[in-house]
Amino acid sequence: MNLKSLIRDIPDFPKPGILFRDITTLLRDPEGLRYTIDIFTQKCIEAEIKADYIVGMESRGFIFASLLAYKLGSGFIPVRKRGKLPAAVHSIEYELEYGMDCLEVHQDALHPGSRILIVDDLIATGGTAKATAKLVQNIGCELVGFGFIIELRDLQGRKHLPDVPIISLIEY
Repeated sequence: MNLKSLIRDIPDFPKPGILFRDITTLLRDPEGLRYTIDIFTQKCIEAEIKADYIVGMESRGFIFASLLAYKLGSGFIPVRKRGKLPAAVHSIEYELEYGMDCLEVHQDALHPGSRILIVDDLIATGGTAKATAKLVQNIGCELVGFGFIIELRDLQGRKHLPDVPIISLIEY
């Protein structure tokens, strides 16, 4: 199956000059979604990634991380933007091209020594993935890999990530 054919390109979103890779067209296709999760699962098995928890980044990462957690027999943990989680949190601030942002995870969600696979729909510059990795490592977790549906290779986001296996299903 050609996953790229299920991704819609939207020029000039969210601002002029950006070509947005829209996964909603992939999500609405039952065969495409099933294939995506099956191939993602297979690549994790081949890479010998064994995770206690799959951490998904807000918001599209939640979709793929939760489905992958189900297939791998792992738990799913959401990492959210500031102020979205109701209980006590661990947080990390990080720099974006246009300012600062903050990610949070519940304090009781992860424990030192937990093996973590971080999943998102796309890696571009790698800033959010890098911050999420630092957040879970600050808790004392073992980062065992990253998984992305789409990788924008020209932006070289993977060079900013820790040296663990990185799975990407589609490259642009």
